[in-house]
Amino acid sequence: MNSFNKIELIFSNEILVVSVLAWFVAQLIKVIIVIIKDKKIDFTKFVSSGGMPSSHSAFVCAMSFGVGEMLGYEDPLFAVSIIISMVVMYDASGVRRAAGKQAEVLNKLVYEIDEDLSGERLKELIGHTPVEVVIGAILGAALAIIFI
Repeated sequence: MNSFNKIELIFSNEILVVSVLAWFVAQLIKVIIVIIKDKKIDFTKFVSSGGMPSSHSAFVCAMSFGVGEMLGYEDPLFAVSIIISMVVMYDASGVRRAAGKQAEVLNKLVYEIDEDLSGERLKELIGHTPVEVVIGAILGAALAIIFI
């Protein structure tokens, strides 16, 4: 099998395609929100983590509901994919959000110690609020249900 056929097979995988689509739409929404809110175009939001909606949640929920739509919601693979989705969403709203809050506190402490400190600030927006996770999950599930 040549490389072109392999690429064609990858793009014919509906679950993969709808999952990537969900991630893309979630990231695009983040860019649009910045345009509306800040009146500027910031394409770095297209590849950044954190913010509304959670692209992690959209990605894994599109995968899970794609499996459900394609194989059936009673299929064991749907259960496995939902479990993986729950772990990712818990991490996005729990562990990563806590790490972001810690980074915010550390950045403030470093600034208070020395305003001229020439270190790079820690990234503060790496997690999601529960609402951002839920909206991302709904987005991903809806796209999978619509397109598969």
